[in-house]
Amino acid sequence: MSELTKDSVKSKRVSAVKIATTAIFTAMAVVLMNLETALPLMPPFLKFDFSEIPVLIGSFALGPVYGIIIELLKNLIHLPWSMTSGIGELSNFITGSLFVGTAGAFYSTHRTRKGAVISMIWGTLALAAIACPFNYYITLPLYGTVLGFKLEDIIAMSSAVNPLINTKLDLILYAFLPFNLFKGTLVSFITFWVYKPVSRLINRTYEKTHAE
Repeated sequence: MSELTKDSVKSKRVSAVKIATTAIFTAMAVVLMNLETALPLMPPFLKFDFSEIPVLIGSFALGPVYGIIIELLKNLIHLPWSMTSGIGELSNFITGSLFVGTAGAFYSTHRTRKGAVISMIWGTLALAAIACPFNYYITLPLYGTVLGFKLEDIIAMSSAVNPLINTKLDLILYAFLPFNLFKGTLVSFITFWVYKPVSRLINRTYEKTHAE
């Protein structure tokens, strides 16, 4: 067998592993995304789920680009069940991609347990920092334009569960910001505790899919 043929076979095997691994993590994320729940003191339209855990592990195993692909596929598959005309899925994709993309990019060059911890801290900070202006300037206006939800009604709904929320800025500071910090922290905490048993799988998959 020529070197060219060997390289071609090896490339196909790597591609097959990437596709199969992406499909597995996407399926896990879709299932978990449907198990969403409301949080205390949070507006009812902010639902929490654990779907970022398999996406984050996928980003560690395959690299940040594949983490973002899994995030995209998860939200596209969830679209038929959307209660927000796709606005929630768009927001989930953008914020989730920031989280897993940032964490995955850092971890790709610091592949240790300590590196995983630091990567998740950076991912959580990126999620919280960018989600605020994104929700302020894009998500909330889209709710009004597409779904006809008045900002005053959204604020009133939010104020009913959290009296600190009285303005649009309050909604960002006392709802979206703590929600995303909580989400990133809890997902990171759980991923940290499952890191050890799955780290061999992560590193083995990474080695197979990043072979020369």
